[in-house]
Amino acid sequence: MADLTVTVVSADEQVWSGQANMVVARTAVGEIGLLAGHQPLLGVLAAGEVRITASDGGRIVVNAEDGFVSMENDTVTIAARSASLVR
Repeated sequence: MADLTVTVVSADEQVWSGQANMVVARTAVGEIGLLAGHQPLLGVLAAGEVRITASDGGRIVVNAEDGFVSMENDTVTIAARSASLVR
C-alpha cells in the first residue's frame, strides 16, 4: 500500500509528522478518510479527533480544533488552532 506524508501542526508547535496509510479527520461536512491517491482536497476542520494509521501499523490520535485539512500529491497537512497528541 502506498504511503501518505502527514504533518499535524497547531498554532505554536508541530504535533506529529510521519508516514501513514490512512488519515481520518472530521470536517465541517462530516468525517473524511484519506488514502494515497485521493484527489486534492481543502476542508474546514471541525473539533474532534484526527485518527492516523501509521505505516508501521501504529495508531495516532490527535485532538484538533479550528483549522484546515489539505491533501495534495499524497501529502496531508492538518493545520489547527489547537491540537494535542492523545496517543
